[in-house]
Amino acid sequence: MNSHQADRNLFLAIGCLTISALLFSVMGICIRYASHSVDNYTIVFFRNVVGLILFLPFIFKQGTGFVKTEKLWMHTWRSIVGLAAMYGFFYAIAHLKLSNAMVFTYSSPIFIPVIAWLFLKEKITIAMICAAVLGFIGVFCVAKPDQGLLNWISVIGIASSLLASMAFVTVRALTQTEPPERIVFYFCLIGSALSVIPMFWVWRPYHLQELLFLIGAGILANVSQIFMSHAYRLAPAGQIAPVNYMAIIFAGVWGFLLWNEVPDLYSVIGFCIILLAILLCSPLTQRQRKMIQR
Repeated sequence: MNSHQADRNLFLAIGCLTISALLFSVMGICIRYASHSVDNYTIVFFRNVVGLILFLPFIFKQGTGFVKTEKLWMHTWRSIVGLAAMYGFFYAIAHLKLSNAMVFTYSSPIFIPVIAWLFLKEKITIAMICAAVLGFIGVFCVAKPDQGLLNWISVIGIASSLLASMAFVTVRALTQTEPPERIVFYFCLIGSALSVIPMFWVWRPYHLQELLFLIGAGILANVSQIFMSHAYRLAPAGQIAPVNYMAIIFAGVWGFLLWNEVPDLYSVIGFCIILLAILLCSPLTQRQRKMIQR
């Protein structure tokens, strides 16, 4: 692949990941409203089963050959860690400011370059390390340790971030042989089978408004997953992962518009640092750095 094609793929990957982050932030709105009256187990189950239902027409059209895979164990691993991250993430959305919940869960780019380097042997550059460090500083400013980084809700958020980074890197490995649609399908299938178990203890009839939020969250999440899978197929995980931070910016806007959640000075500084981390990984910055080195 020549440098022009690589740059083009990088631009496309960043675009796909930005759209994914936007859709994911809107999903957060649905989850926040649903969590007012619906338990976390139900929200996670609906997120997965809605995606599974959406894929049924696609499977009928493609035939059973679509679901054939030689990477079932990788799909299973990605589903287990992704589902665990989802439980923590949705819980954080229900109990924290929307932007703060996104900060904790989208701090996964801090871990992704190292995990991708360890498990996928992807090259890790100084720019990636600097972006990860800057991203961590930004998360630190938004979280403000004395106001919640060390409480148990925030610990759940951080744990979900680490698990999500493992899932993202697994997705990167899967995209070498698996189409994005199959990756999302297996996640929904295995996720539905696992998340239905706690539903036996909490199932009840749901109101129409609750169903609308639950179904909407499921649709948005799965479309977001497809865009994310396409992004990681086009570019290395460690190179584009900081773009995930855009979800924090989107969530901050929604939080302000819908719940009057106003970020303080430290949060604004944190957001700016996070944006700087994104710029470090942008193709324009990388191209300029290469030209200077020449």
